[in-house]
Amino acid sequence: MDQSAKFWDRMAERYSKLPIADEAAYQKKLQVTRGYFRLDMEVLEFGCGTGSTAITHAPYVKHIQAIDISSKMIEIAQRKADAKNIENITFKRSSFDEFSAPNQTLDAVLGLSILHLLDNKDEVIAKVHKVLKPGGIFVTSTACIGDSMKFFKLIAPIGKFLGLMPLVKVFTTRELEDSLTGAGFEIDYQWQPGKNKSVFIVAKKAE
Repeated sequence: MDQSAKFWDRMAERYSKLPIADEAAYQKKLQVTRGYFRLDMEVLEFGCGTGSTAITHAPYVKHIQAIDISSKMIEIAQRKADAKNIENITFKRSSFDEFSAPNQTLDAVLGLSILHLLDNKDEVIAKVHKVLKPGGIFVTSTACIGDSMKFFKLIAPIGKFLGLMPLVKVFTTRELEDSLTGAGFEIDYQWQPGKNKSVFIVAKKAE
């Protein structure tokens, strides 16, 4: 985690200034997610980055815990929330492995642009399932690089070793679907805005 955290600390300010690559797709994902939200919901977002999505969703839920491994990302996120007087988000530097919550206590978990950056995707998905209440949702947008760039498996370890890129795992959309259903989720919504784009999924824990 330390090497990836250092990478994202270095990138934080630059990352916070980058425009959204596909604004229309991002807005659709926000809209779909809000269709599942209620004002009494307790939400977790892991890998929250500079907090833009958590801040956008804050008016639609009771409370959001937003965590990221990068302390610099969290600092930027808190500044943005303070500037907008948003008080129902708790930002904290933490990995999902370090995060602790009693089983069946969260209504929704967001893991956006993060599963392909984890070394233990299946363990994380299983933990998400445990902390969600029955009927709770796991919302994820994931780069399934194995669908189009299988050769990336050879490049990624070199880039990580040289400190040029974070850990990146290569898997297909089918493998992601199998990970979710294998953990006990049902896929309630799935959308991909275009070829080689991230796959957006809302997975539901059985009630």
